[in-house]
Amino acid sequence: MPASSPLAPAELARVPLFADLDPDQHQRLLEQHRTVTFAGDQPLVLEEDEGQALFLLRQGLLKVRCFDFEGEETVLALLGPGDVCGEMAVLNALGRRSADVVCLTPCQLVILRSGPFVALLRTEPRLALALARLQASRLRALNRRFGLRGADATTRLLATLADLALHASVDGQVTDPIPPLPQREIALITGLARETASRTLSRLRQRGTVIATADGGLQFQDLEPLRRRGLLDG
Repeated sequence: MPASSPLAPAELARVPLFADLDPDQHQRLLEQHRTVTFAGDQPLVLEEDEGQALFLLRQGLLKVRCFDFEGEETVLALLGPGDVCGEMAVLNALGRRSADVVCLTPCQLVILRSGPFVALLRTEPRLALALARLQASRLRALNRRFGLRGADATTRLLATLADLALHASVDGQVTDPIPPLPQREIALITGLARETASRTLSRLRQRGTVIATADGGLQFQDLEPLRRRGLLDG
């Protein structure tokens, strides 16, 4: 994996998990950090791997997934620029990853050593509170994702596309372009059969709800279907 530019403390300060910390604490977290790139469709970590570091996503999209006893994949979360992953294994006494994390697109990540993070977590209540807030927000998102499993195919696909758009960039908006992804991947994230997802997406494009971008991605053109289904705030 080719190396990329190192992370500056000021950039770390813009990450929500670390935003309330002091500059010297940002510097401590960045001790001996590394910045690396991964290709799309490449695993970042696998379930049961040893967890000796946490990761900050700088560019790209990740999915967190697990498999059931029948080998069926379930996507638990999507992560975008500014998101952190791998912190649970660092805090777990067994130090094992609890799920796979896979790159949906080419990604640039910062590898942060677990030692400085754990040491700071033990002494800095602001970091502990920020971590608790992060876990609470992820639990809400997971509950929402599973709550939508009983919805119709159109609602589920709209929710997935909105989630992809919101995670596509820092401070993402639902109208931001969605990076090009194979339809099988969109179907997996949505929890639909590939044929169902393909037919539903075709209908959304015919209605002008989403349009194709020049690079083969997607973008919302009409937000009213999201509003009608309660999938959009405001």
